[in-house]
Amino acid sequence: MYAERLLPHDIDAEESVVGSLLLDGDALWRVAHAVKPEDFYRERNRLVYEAVLEVAQRGEGVNQVTVAHELSRLDKLTEVGGMAYLSHLVAIVPSPVHIEYYAQLVSLTATQRRLIDSAADIAEIGYKGDTDPEALLGQAERSLQRLRASAPSKGRPRSLRDILDEHLVHSEDAVGLPMRGVQTGFDELDAVLVGLQPSDLIVLAARPSLGKTALALNIGVRAAKAGWRVLIFSMEMSAESISQRMLAAEAGVDTHRLTRNMLTAVQERAVLEANGMLSDLLCHVDATSIMTVEELRSKAMRHHLETGVAAAARPTRRRQPRAGDGGDIPRPQGSSAGSERASLGHIPTLAGRGGTGRSQAPPVRPPGKRQHRARCGCGHVPAPRRYLLQHRRMGTPIPRPRVSAEHG
Repeated sequence: MYAERLLPHDIDAEESVVGSLLLDGDALWRVAHAVKPEDFYRERNRLVYEAVLEVAQRGEGVNQVTVAHELSRLDKLTEVGGMAYLSHLVAIVPSPVHIEYYAQLVSLTATQRRLIDSAADIAEIGYKGDTDPEALLGQAERSLQRLRASAPSKGRPRSLRDILDEHLVHSEDAVGLPMRGVQTGFDELDAVLVGLQPSDLIVLAARPSLGKTALALNIGVRAAKAGWRVLIFSMEMSAESISQRMLAAEAGVDTHRLTRNMLTAVQERAVLEANGMLSDLLCHVDATSIMTVEELRSKAMRHHLETGVAAAARPTRRRQPRAGDGGDIPRPQGSSAGSERASLGHIPTLAGRGGTGRSQAPPVRPPGKRQHRARCGCGHVPAPRRYLLQHRRMGTPIPRPRVSAEHG
C-alpha cells in the first residue's frame, strides 16, 4: 500500500544529533530519553548512536576518537563509512547547543513511521474477515496502544515550588466549594479518602455475600446523583440484574419481591418513582462477562471520550478455587498490578474483589516488587448469620465496623 511512497525521515537531523554528540558528549543526557537507536532511519547513524551509548555507559568520554574505537571493536567502522564519515558528522553540525531540537525531529519522523506501520497492521486486521467486530476493534486498539506506549515520555522533573504553587491555586479556587473528588455518600469514608480522587484505584474486598456489589452500586448511584457520569462494569451479573438491584435499593423494596412481581400498591409507587429518578442519571452499565484489563481500559477510555465519564465501578467476577489454590482472582494474561493500577487513566475506579469464605495465605510477592500499603482500611459491614455463628463457635471476637486511616 505504501510501497510507492518514501517513509518519513530526516537525514540531516539524524546526522546533526550524532554529530553534536561527537562534539559534546555531555549533551547525550539531554536527548537520551527522547531518542532511541531504533528511531534512526539510516542504519549507519543508528550504529554510531549505539556506539555513543556504549561508550557513555562505560563512563568514558564521548568524542570522535572513542566512538571510532568502539565501532572498530565491533567491526562496524567500515560499515558506517570509516573515519571519513565521523569527520563529516562533526563538520556539518553548526552547534551542539541545538541538539534537543534535532532530537525532536528524529523522534517525530520515527513516530510517523511507526504510525504508518500500525495503520498497515490495522488494514491487515480488517482484511482478515473475522466475524466478531469487537475482536477486530480490540486488536486495532491494542495496536495503537502499543504505539502510544513506545512514544517518548513528555514528563519532566518539576520543582517543589511549582507543585506547591499549583496546590495553592487549586486550594484558593476550592474555597467555599464542596469536597473535591467523587463523594461516596459515606461521611466517615469520605473524611479519610477526601472523595474518590482522579487516577485512584479503590479495591473493595470481602467474603462472599457481604454486600460488595451493593455497596459499589450505592456509591455509583450517589455519584450519579451528584452530577458525575458513571460507568459500571460487571463480569458476574447481567445488566438487567444490576438495574434491578439498583432499582430495589432506591425504592427500598426487597429484590426478591421485585423480580417476582410481589409488590404492594405502595411499593409499586415507590418503584415507579425510583425508576424515573434512575432513568435520568448519567449512568451506563457494561455487563460483558469476559474481559481483559486492556479491553476494559479501552472501553472505559472510549466511553470517557464520548460522554466524559468521571467515575467507574468494576465489580469483579469471582471463580471457584482449585485444590491447593489460595482463591485469588485470576489476572488476565499480560496484565500486572501496575497495568491494573493505571488501567483507567485519570478516572477514579472502584474495583470489587471476592474471596472464598475461608482463610487465605497472603500471596507471595515476586522478588524486587514493591509492597504498597493501603492508606485506608474499612471494617466490614454486618455479616450474615452463618459468619456470626462461625465466630461464636471458634471463640473469636466479632469485628466492629470501623473506618481508619493508615499511612505507609
